[in-house]
Amino acid sequence: MPLLTVGFDLDMTLVDSRPGIAATFRALSARTGVYVDTDAVVSRLGPPLRTELARWFPADQVEAAVLVYRELYPAYAITPTVPMPGAEAAIEAVHARGGRVMVVTAKMGPLARLHLDHLGLAVDELAGDLFAEQKATALREHGATHYVGDHTADMVAADTAGVPGIAVATGPCTAQELRDAGAAQVLDDLTGFPAALDAMIRLALTE
Repeated sequence: MPLLTVGFDLDMTLVDSRPGIAATFRALSARTGVYVDTDAVVSRLGPPLRTELARWFPADQVEAAVLVYRELYPAYAITPTVPMPGAEAAIEAVHARGGRVMVVTAKMGPLARLHLDHLGLAVDELAGDLFAEQKATALREHGATHYVGDHTADMVAADTAGVPGIAVATGPCTAQELRDAGAAQVLDDLTGFPAALDAMIRLALTE
């Protein structure tokens, strides 16, 4: 079996960033005067920032809104964000089995790094600003053996990279949607990850 390298998505997989993202969007609204329904925003986290901003801003204002949002993000989004249940133990489980942990996220890399450092999540590699099939590039580059995420697009990423996708039903997608997207395992949350990882490792060793 190749060296264990597990990739994780960030938002709603490793961290619950909903309060911080909602706060940042409220600050963006205050700055720009453009209304944003923050409850709707945090109910569908996963796709790139520009996709969400395009729902609220005219096309010719989206790039400017991206810049303002990212300027506001460190002040509003980092402190309210907390680890998802089982996140620390999931990372520790990979390291305890001699593996490496990487985060591959649609979030801009430096902003993702602020979350990881603030929460003390020991991640070995980070690749940001990638979504769906794009994530496969980073997964292949770093030799990922598994990818964990909460969105159907994460299962697309795993499939494109040719590695098993482990889904957690903690984000906007249902367990059935994640199965339909090709998840090899669907967990309620990351508390079940260590046992699922061991089962997948044993299966790989027998193949």
